[in-house]
Order: sequence, then structure tokens, then C-alpha cells
Amino acid sequence: MSQRPRWLLLPSLVLLTALRVSAQQPRRADLIVTGARIYTVDPTHPIAQALAVRGTRLLFVGSVTEAMALKGPATRVLDLHGATVIPGMTDAHAHLIELGKTLTRVDLRGIASYAEVVARVVARAKTMAPGSWVYGWGWDQNRWAGQHFPTHGALTAAVPDHPVVLNRIDGHAVLANARAMQLAGITRTTPDPPGGKILRDPGGDPSGVFVDNAEDLVTRAEPPLSAAELHEAVHAAVTECNRWGLTGIHDPGVGRRGLELYETLARSGALTLRDYAMIADDSALEASYFAKGPQSALYDGHLWIRAVKLYADGALGSRGAALLAPYSDDPGNSGLLVSTPEHLRAVAVQALRAGFQVATHAIGDRGNRNVLDAYEAALKEVPTADHRFRIEHTQVLDPTDIPRFAELGVIPSMQAVHATSDMPWATDRLGPTRVLGAYAWRSLLNTGVIIPNGSDFPVERVNPLYSFHAAITRQDERDSPAGGWHPEQRMTHEEALRSMTIWPAYAGFQEKDLGSLTAGKYADFVVLDRDIMTVPDADILHARVLATYVGGKAVYEASEAQQ
Repeated sequence: MSQRPRWLLLPSLVLLTALRVSAQQPRRADLIVTGARIYTVDPTHPIAQALAVRGTRLLFVGSVTEAMALKGPATRVLDLHGATVIPGMTDAHAHLIELGKTLTRVDLRGIASYAEVVARVVARAKTMAPGSWVYGWGWDQNRWAGQHFPTHGALTAAVPDHPVVLNRIDGHAVLANARAMQLAGITRTTPDPPGGKILRDPGGDPSGVFVDNAEDLVTRAEPPLSAAELHEAVHAAVTECNRWGLTGIHDPGVGRRGLELYETLARSGALTLRDYAMIADDSALEASYFAKGPQSALYDGHLWIRAVKLYADGALGSRGAALLAPYSDDPGNSGLLVSTPEHLRAVAVQALRAGFQVATHAIGDRGNRNVLDAYEAALKEVPTADHRFRIEHTQVLDPTDIPRFAELGVIPSMQAVHATSDMPWATDRLGPTRVLGAYAWRSLLNTGVIIPNGSDFPVERVNPLYSFHAAITRQDERDSPAGGWHPEQRMTHEEALRSMTIWPAYAGFQEKDLGSLTAGKYADFVVLDRDIMTVPDADILHARVLATYVGGKAVYEASEAQQ
């Protein structure tokens, strides 16, 4: 057999040589970060000196020497001069649209009297067009003398011509004035809806406070936000999140308009968060999205739609949380069931068949038991591995139900800062024995489950370090009480960091892409001015976010005046 001429072999030899050279040349980084103590939350390499980014993902995490080997002519090198880097923080339970709305509403948080609430509403009404709706957020009767629910009389007398609706801090009750009730068609004959309660004066007339499902009686009369107003609200909320070091949220109970807006923003690159959006409990919405099936990491990992949010009960502060025994400070009241156990089970079955996760709001011990029972029944009907069903809040548990989370594979999604907000009155609500099963992070962790952490904003502050601080200290921002409230339930620093990074990622089926600074994952990280893992606990809340990066790009950078 004759040999092929050498000139015919030259193209193949050139191509082979080029491939070998290309294989030996490392891919160059777009960004290299040095000069920082980097907490990776990656057990194979917990602390690093440098990280390298290419495109939207981490190319390398490790030593400075190795990272600099990836430097090319166009690589930007960022020396952080001793700052601290942690993975991008994810709030595992937060309401983006509601946050956007509250940024423009009358701020009633922390107010110590009803008279001051009325005064703030009066001041806002003077700036508004006649007859327009006035909204406020954040009143809490537990901060007022006597801790009694307000009645609309003073509000109506001060602002008679504007309809006024004021949300309680937990979002589970509203206060309306007479004009708002009139426009909503509410009279003394309006009955309590299932799962809701109209508070009434001694004569039987509505007092102005509507709890849980009764809120809808008032809010259905409110004019909806325009498309432009909704867009503006979400944009403002995203900006606020980035400012505090949040690169992701789990967003429970989003309706169709919100989901469609999120897709529009994500498609255009304007959603600088990774939003794990849970669809609202609406039969038509569920049918539509269940038919589509789970949607993950849409638009380069900025939107997930693969979970549904349900409600079991109300909230503890407004005495709507469903308890197994009556409230210690309201013996005739055991709370409200916002959804029947049968509904919880039926939707869970549908979700399992569609490949969707279920996350259910439950605060009282009865509410939590109902959800665990519903999940257990659904899983018997549709046996499913790795379902990652969740209970949101998990605030009050009967001790016999604590092991059931691990036994059923259910994730308790909790908000550490709720404990330090509620501790002044939680024992009054529950009594000294039942309160031992409340906000019981350590008891749950000891069974082997994880606890994704969050804020439930706008119920609490957006700043995720409040939940980090509460998780490890069981103290409020004033470092009270000394030694912590029921300190036996504290998390370690490492657990608290995981609760805001890798544990939310797992709870959202995102752990392959998010949650730790690991090569191949998205380059989401936060630069802090101090080491929250080693500074005295009292200094944690003084930490400032210097920069927030999503997909290797800075979405927030503090000004020089803020540094």
C-alpha cells in the first residue's frame, strides 16, 4: 500500500497541535478577586484567598497564586484590602411585590401608640388628591399601652373622606376606616368568612379590624396597581434587596400578574435577583402552571417557577395562628384555619403528580400538625422521593411533631428574626410550657433537618444580618435579653451562614448552581466590611455591605461615604 503524501498530513498535524495547545491553555478569567477572607460554604474548601469569574460563573476558588494564573490581558483584578466575602445571601421567605408597595406607603413600624398611627395617616392624606386611597403598613398593637386592637373611630374622625387601609405588621390583619368599609360594602350584617374574623364593637358593628381571610372583604375594593406602578414597585424592591447583600429570594404566593412581570424583567436582564417564585393558591393558576411542569433556572438562573404556596392558619401576633389549645391570653380563642386540611392534602397530591414542591404557611401547633398530616397523606397517595415539601414559619410545634419533619423529609423554613420580634409577648400568647416548642431551631436541627432562614419582609427588615444575628444570639438589635431568649435553641455561626446560603439553595432545588462559592456555580457573592464569623456578636449588625455581585457583575456598590 502506498503512503499518503506528507503534504496531505500537514492540515491534520496543524489541527492536532492547535488542539493540544488549546487544551494546555487555561481559560482566562474576566474577574479575579483577592485581598479578602472568603467563606465559601463549600466543605471541601471552607476558606479561600481568591476567586476567579468567567462570564456569570465561578471559574476557580482557592489561593491567590492559582487564581492569578488565570489572569489574561483583559482580566480585571479586584483587591478588597482585607474585606470579607461570603456567598450571595438568599432570603428563603420574602415578599418582593409587597416590599415594593410598602416603600411608598405610610410607615407605621415601631410606633408606640394608635394616636401616632392616626397622626401619620393624617399627614400623608394632606398630600394626596381628595378621595384617593391611603395605605399604610406596620402597626402592631402589642407595642401600645394595653395591647388592644384599635377601632376605626379615631381614624375615621381624622380622615373621613379618604378610604384608609392599614396593614398590621404581620400582614394577617388590616385596619380600615369607615369610608373604606363603605366602598367595600361592609355592614354589621356582613358575616365572617371561613378562615377569617371581623372584629366587632359591643353593639355588633365592625370595629375596623379584619383578620386573615376577612382582609379580602376590604382589599377587594381597592383599585389595582397599574402596570407601571407594579413595575416601579418591583424595581424598587429589587434595588433594596441588592443593597443589603441579597442575591436571591424565595417569593411565596405570587399571582399571575407578578409572575408575568418577573418573566419580563428577567428576560430583559432587569431582575438582578434570583427569584424562586411560588405560585399563589388559586385553582386556575395552579392548573395552568402544573400543566407546564416545573420551570427551573429561567433566563440564566434568574427565575424558578416550580412551587406552590398554601396557607394553613394565621399569625400569632393577631391571634390567628391555629393552636391545639386556646390562647393563654385569650381563652375563648384557638385561632383560625385559613385552609381546610382536605384542601391542603388535595393540592399536595396535585403538586406531587405535576412535579411541584409545596410550601405551606403554618404558625400554630395545630396549623403545623394539619400540614404534616396533609403531607403524610399525600405522600402515601403519591409516593415521591426528594419532594422537598416545606412548612413556612414553623413557629409553634407540639414536641411530638418535631421528629416528623425528618421522618417525612419536610423542610422547616423559618425566620430567626421572628423570635426576637415576638419574644416580648410570645409567652403571654402561649404560656410558659407551650412556648418551649416555639422558634425551636436547635430541637429541629438535632433531628437532622436543615433550616433555610429568611425575614418574611416586609414583615421584618430586609437586612438579612438581622436573622443571622438572631439565629446565633436569640437577642434583638439591642442585644437583649442578656444571654439570649431560650438560648438553648441557638444556631452556631456556621449553621447560621448555611441557613442563608446553601440551605435555601437546597430548599429551592438550586444547590448545583447556588449557595456556595464553588467553581462552576454562579458567581454570586457579597463583600462585607467586617468578618461576621469572628467579630463580637454585638458588632454583627454594624456590618456594612460594600458590594453585591450577581453573576459576576456588581449590582450594588456602596459609595465612598458609606464605606
